[in-house]
Amino acid sequence: MSVAAAESNSRLRLFDTHCHLDLPELASSQDAIWQQAQAAGVAALLIPAVEARAWPNLLKLQALHPYWHIALGIHPWWAASYTLTSVDTLELLLSQHSDAVCAVGEIGLDFMLPTDTFAQQQLLFSAQLAVAARYNKPVVLHHRKSQPQLLAALKQQQFNQGGILHAFSGSQQQAHAFIEQGFKLGIGGTITYERAGKTRNSIRKLPLSCLVLETDAPAMPLSGFQGQVNTPAQLVAVFNVLCQLRSEPREQIAAQLWQNSVDVLRLRVT
Repeated sequence: MSVAAAESNSRLRLFDTHCHLDLPELASSQDAIWQQAQAAGVAALLIPAVEARAWPNLLKLQALHPYWHIALGIHPWWAASYTLTSVDTLELLLSQHSDAVCAVGEIGLDFMLPTDTFAQQQLLFSAQLAVAARYNKPVVLHHRKSQPQLLAALKQQQFNQGGILHAFSGSQQQAHAFIEQGFKLGIGGTITYERAGKTRNSIRKLPLSCLVLETDAPAMPLSGFQGQVNTPAQLVAVFNVLCQLRSEPREQIAAQLWQNSVDVLRLRVT
């Protein structure tokens, strides 16, 4: 990194709204990875859980690191391993640690999984969404081939806490359907691929006020880094591509993205 680039990054204040820093690929080097991220301009991050057994560790991490925020939930990939009893545990933890947990997630529906998982996915998603509503928490939504079903569930439960649609890729029409439900769109490595023309075009035209940044580290490597472990330090590369796609000044984009992240997660951060 050049001196000029390092100085530019030092003036950034970026928020990685989706980073699995607790997963094995990153957990053994958390402190070094965080230092690298800070040097790249990342000032805060959100670690969403993927399964219930991760919840105690995330609560410990949040207590140790004031700029590491957490969400607790059961990801649809792990839905088959859990029952509604785990959702009861989630509700108990939210009642005990409401200030420490800023969102429910990562939850959602993944209809690229085998069809025999769909019923359990939907059962757990609906239950977790209801818990989030009771505790006034936004949600972090996973989706694959499931946006209509997610929207239907949000409307059926009259869910009005908003949240983040993780890994947005799609059209302006798809984006606005979630924006109207109070959601921000998670923008990550997808936009670094030129072949993602529809998503890149949508990002050019959508209101800046509806976007947040994410890496999904250690997954979703950026273009040119395929096959490598992703880290939150790569967020600045996502930000740089976003700046190329947008017409607003770089400083305005950075400030708005930070405010969007703080607002949607309802954090007491200035």
